[in-house]
Amino acid sequence: MKKAQDIAQRLLSLFMANALAIVTGSAIVGGIPVWKAAALAGFTAIAQVAEKLAKASVDGNLTVQEISDAFGGNGKKIPQKKGSSK
Repeated sequence: MKKAQDIAQRLLSLFMANALAIVTGSAIVGGIPVWKAAALAGFTAIAQVAEKLAKASVDGNLTVQEISDAFGGNGKKIPQKKGSSK
């Protein structure tokens, strides 16, 4: 269950990160409604990760390292900036 929660949270973050990046571009280029461009960017990013997760789970076992690799991570936590609180 923890793996599923981790994947769901990371997919949401991935969607938002890609959608927010495209919103600026679509505002500059124009012609495409911003919400459509953001949705397309987010869903495309999620589909790419879902494909990697599916390939990694063919053996029936999905490890934490495989999940991290699918998201393009190296398994290390991002260090906190000095002075930031949790």
